[in-house]
Amino acid sequence: MYVVLVYDINQDNNGQKRWSHVFKTCKKYLSHIQNSVFEGEISKVQLAKLQQELRPYIDKDIDSVIIFKSRQEKWLDKEFWGKEDDKTSFFL
Repeated sequence: MYVVLVYDINQDNNGQKRWSHVFKTCKKYLSHIQNSVFEGEISKVQLAKLQQELRPYIDKDIDSVIIFKSRQEKWLDKEFWGKEDDKTSFFL
């Protein structure tokens, strides 16, 4: 499946450290596209692992993680209004 994951980690209660863990964990499974936004192909098993790895760092009272799911990227109508990041710029 193709997913877009967005998160908002409150900066109170050790928030910067939790944000860093969430960022690094998401980067293991998905492509970072903008600030707290990731996207990419992921299996149901990988998505379950991602959720399990994120669970210790998400405070359900003050943080949020939203996952938009689609069968494939081609079913997602994506538009860029402004600068479109060149994903190939991450390669050396």
